[in-house]
Amino acid sequence: MINKFVLGMVVLRLISGAIEITAGLIMLRLNEVDKALLVNSTLALIGPIVLITTTTIGLVGIADRLSPSKLFWIVTGVCCLFIGIVKK
Repeated sequence: MINKFVLGMVVLRLISGAIEITAGLIMLRLNEVDKALLVNSTLALIGPIVLITTTTIGLVGIADRLSPSKLFWIVTGVCCLFIGIVKK
C-alpha cells in the first residue's frame, strides 16, 4: 500500500514536471527570447512553491517520529533554503 504522504509528494512533483515540460514547449513555440524569458520567470515562482509544499507534506508525514529539536532544525533549514531562493 502506498503511503498517502508519499503519494501527495509524488503527485505534486509530477504536476511540477508537467508544468516544466509544457513551459519548455511554449517557449519553443513562441520562439522569441523576451516571451521565453517571461515564461521562464513564471516558472521561477512555481519552483519554490512546489519545494515548500512537498517538504511540508513530508514533514507532516514524519512529524510524529521526530523530536521537537530535530523538527526545529529541519524547519530552520527549509526557511534558509526559501530565503536563499527568494533573495537576489
